[in-house]
Amino acid sequence: MPEPRSQVAPDTCYKRRVRREFSAGGVLVRRMAGRSWLAAIQPGGKPPGTWALPKGLIEEESPEVTALREIEEETGCRGQSLGKLGDVRYVYTFAGERVFKVVSFFLVRYTGGRIGDIPPEFRQEVAEARWLPLDEAPRLLAYRGEREMAARAIEALDDL
Repeated sequence: MPEPRSQVAPDTCYKRRVRREFSAGGVLVRRMAGRSWLAAIQPGGKPPGTWALPKGLIEEESPEVTALREIEEETGCRGQSLGKLGDVRYVYTFAGERVFKVVSFFLVRYTGGRIGDIPPEFRQEVAEARWLPLDEAPRLLAYRGEREMAARAIEALDDL
C-alpha cells in the first residue's frame, strides 16, 4: 500500500493522469476559377482571422466518417474522402486537467453544399466559414499541425 502523500519525501515524482481525446477533421478542397481552395472555419470565441480546419470528437463512428460529418456541420459543405493525410498530436490544459489529443485528418474533395450554410445548432462553434486559397493555407491557418496538413494536401493533390 502506498504511503500517504504527507509522508512521502518532497523530491518524489508523481505522474499526473492525462486524459486522452481522439478527434478527426478534414482538409476539404475544391477547384474554382482555375485555382484550388480549402474550406476553413473561424471557431466561435476566437478573434477574427483565426482560421482552422473543421474537426471534432470521434463518436460511435470511424475517424473518416467523423471527418466528413464535421466538415458538413461546420462548413455547410459535403465531400468525398480521398484518404488519410496524417495525425496531429498535442497536449492542452482544460479546467486544470491535462489532455493529450490526437486529431486524424483526411483529404476530402468537395461534392456539394454552400460554404457558410451552417445549421443553427453549430453556430456557437463556428463564427464563420470561407474558402481560402489552398496554396496560401499553410500560411493562413492558425495552428501549426493544421498548416502541416494543408501542405500535405497540396502535395497529395499534385500526385493525383
